Amino acid sequence: MCRHGDQSTGGGPGSTWPAVRPSCVIVRVAIVNGVDPIDDVLRGVRASGADFDRKELSPPWSLRFAEEVSLTLCAPLRGGGWLTAGDAPPRLLRAGDTAIVRGPGPVVLADQSPSAPVTGPAERTILLTGTYHVRSAVAQRLLDVLPPVLVVPDSDGCASMREFLDTQAGACPPGRQVVRDRLVDWLMVCTLREWFDQPEARVPGWVRGFDDEVVGPVLRAMHAAPGRSWTLATLAREARVSRTTLADRFGRLVGEPPLTYLTQWRMSMAADLLTGTATPVGTVAHEVGYADAFGFSAAFKRIHGLSPTAYRRTCRTDATCAGIACGT
Repeated sequence: MCRHGDQSTGGGPGSTWPAVRPSCVIVRVAIVNGVDPIDDVLRGVRASGADFDRKELSPPWSLRFAEEVSLTLCAPLRGGGWLTAGDAPPRLLRAGDTAIVRGPGPVVLADQSPSAPVTGPAERTILLTGTYHVRSAVAQRLLDVLPPVLVVPDSDGCASMREFLDTQAGACPPGRQVVRDRLVDWLMVCTLREWFDQPEARVPGWVRGFDDEVVGPVLRAMHAAPGRSWTLATLAREARVSRTTLADRFGRLVGEPPLTYLTQWRMSMAADLLTGTATPVGTVAHEVGYADAFGFSAAFKRIHGLSPTAYRRTCRTDATCAGIACGT
């Protein structure tokens, strides 16, 4: 497991910003019948140890997060700060807001806006932070649909989780770290869920498709049983419509044909099985619906740019965290 220390401190003019280092998050893939595919993808974000922290900051202060992280979570419990990510203009975070920044790239949170610094006394800030490396091809589907920065305003939905995390951020006796990891996971998932429910969220077609009476059953069937020998006809039977109706509706909502989507999903799951388990390539091929390793290898290389064996060697989950997606 790749695990890094975490540093935070206030700093006056001319001080060096501390780097908040991530833990290396490894995602396991579970093929479970009846599981909501959205939940499958959200489960791809998992904390592990040093990624979570509670900071008490007195002005002037600033934090610079490691640029290679996949996701950065910031949740002010008291006070607030200005969030700057990449080339985007600074955004003010207030107490109760939760921000998620998609990496990689520079992320800075400070008590003053870089464009309009203000001098004078200000209140102390209490801040929850989490940094994540996402090294799963399945979880990457989530990152691909997120904006560079999303902010969910204060609401009752995640408030109790923030408060409980605040009480759990002190001493860490044996077993407490695991609890804290899962709690910060919950806050991340809760925030993402609330963002997806916002009218201004640009929800991709495959997410909207889950709620469609025709496309939804087909997506769930493909996610629950990727190893089944699906054809357009058998998928249409899941939706109880004709093949033509399914092809037209799926294409309009999701943006690609059903079998093309199925291949992409299979190859994402196969990538995680190759890097997260010792399962032989031939067995992985069968688990994602291929009768032989040769056909599977050809499809896998077409999607990921590497053969399954090379992908496993290059992108194994115990490799050093580099923040770079394998096969891209």
